[in-house]
Amino acid sequence: MKQRQSYFGLLGFLVATFAVSVMGGVATSSSVDTWYRELAKPEITPPDWVFPVAWTILYVLMAIAAWRVWRAIAETGHGRRALAAWWVQLGLNLAWSVIFFGLRAPGVALIELVLLAAAIAVTIALFLKVDRIAAALMFPYAAWVTYAAVLNGAIVALNA
Repeated sequence: MKQRQSYFGLLGFLVATFAVSVMGGVATSSSVDTWYRELAKPEITPPDWVFPVAWTILYVLMAIAAWRVWRAIAETGHGRRALAAWWVQLGLNLAWSVIFFGLRAPGVALIELVLLAAAIAVTIALFLKVDRIAAALMFPYAAWVTYAAVLNGAIVALNA
């Protein structure tokens, strides 16, 4: 694969992940300054500024991981299932914002987060077979989603 073509691939994955970020932001914006502010939240909830910083870093890492697997597919032909799993988890990532903030349904969002965490685990396992660095780049995301599930669960419990 030519280097220029490879960099366009990276750009494509960055655009895809940040498109999900923008769509999630649209769903979030309808509730973050109103409904979400009124919810009881656990003490381990980070300040609001942490979320965009963390997600920006995570989306960049996710894009680089997918790009590495995409390059491996171009070179070896192996890894299509891994990349398909990455797209599934990306869709589930967006779905959480829509469910939690857009639909204002934290209980359903918690169930969806369990599915997202499972999809991330499958993605990591499949990435390991193709590119160990790509798999490693997904671990911070898995950790953050686990933390998000704890926060989401606490919000459900505190607001029952």
